[in-house]
Amino acid sequence: MIKPFEVAWTEAEIGRVLDQVRAYPWPPAPVGGEWAYGTDEVFLKRLCAFWTDEYDWRGAVAELNRFPQFTAQVEDFDLHFVHVVGEAGGKRPLLISHGWPGSHYEFWQVIEKLAFPSRFGGQAADAFDVVVPSLPGFGFSSKPQRPFGQRGTARLFNALMTEVLGYQTYLAQGGDWGGLITSYLGLEHGAHAKAIHLNMFGLRPFGGPKDEAEAAWAQQSQSMMDVLGAYFRLQVSRPQSLAWLAAGNPVGQAAWIAERFHDWSDLRTKGFEEVYPLDRLLTNIMIYVMTGSFTTGAWYYRALLEEGRVFLGEGQRCETPTAYANFPGEPLYTAPPRSWAERAHNLTRWTDMPRGGHFAAMEEPDLFVEDVRAWGREAG
Repeated sequence: MIKPFEVAWTEAEIGRVLDQVRAYPWPPAPVGGEWAYGTDEVFLKRLCAFWTDEYDWRGAVAELNRFPQFTAQVEDFDLHFVHVVGEAGGKRPLLISHGWPGSHYEFWQVIEKLAFPSRFGGQAADAFDVVVPSLPGFGFSSKPQRPFGQRGTARLFNALMTEVLGYQTYLAQGGDWGGLITSYLGLEHGAHAKAIHLNMFGLRPFGGPKDEAEAAWAQQSQSMMDVLGAYFRLQVSRPQSLAWLAAGNPVGQAAWIAERFHDWSDLRTKGFEEVYPLDRLLTNIMIYVMTGSFTTGAWYYRALLEEGRVFLGEGQRCETPTAYANFPGEPLYTAPPRSWAERAHNLTRWTDMPRGGHFAAMEEPDLFVEDVRAWGREAG
């Protein structure tokens, strides 16, 4: 059964969080360290001052309720999802999956443009019905009792689209964990997910690098993981240790999340707060804090090990037509050589973007929309 949903944070709940922020016992930070040792002290103190003194949480709640959203039981989960029936009128569904530490709110600047292009100078023929779920264990979706991962999420999302919403075929888009979920939709649910669009690859082709370009990319990727991947190694191995540290600590959660946004975004020509105004960054953080999903969001990494099958078998490939948008400011999960991607996917489209990083829909919403629309015309 589909049930309407609204975000409803109370003044008392918000007050408890803000009291914790005000009472935070600031540890020492290296002088002049800025972001080199973790989240910058100056930035974090500014964020917390804004949080307690200026953040319009009531406005944030109203903004989070701007689009129609619902919950529906799928297997053992109550899945939360935004569902905007646009100018497509129920005929052109697009499923968009977020990752960590993003949320369904990551797509707030693109939903209306994708659903109602004629409102923004576009063509009604490019419109989608837009469905944006919260991953199980994230945001307003219910929480698992133990780590639950990406392959299972693809199964749930396919059921949401086909059994709950009645779309027998659909298009799917994703980055970060959403990229792997979307790849599983193409790999294992291709009868329904008729084409997919990625801004990060998740599946790995069989075998090692096949040429010098692939070997150089693999080496560079490993080097960047050594520099920026400590979060991954912790969350994929001992996520509960992080959960013990973060519980009841909204400042710690904010610092952990903000560091990812800083390190993974395209800051070559814009400052961090130009890319992510403090109110938007805080609303994404508050979704984790207010729902207690920081813990189960970290578990999602351990589930990668327990579910397995990121590496494809010999001769195996995702045959669902796949488009890829390469946002060049992505510092950690950089684009592989096309030859590598084509061994994992039936790659039908590759777009090199002029700018933007890991959180493409938040960083460069217009570029994101433009490429998704163009892909949609090709995919049908």
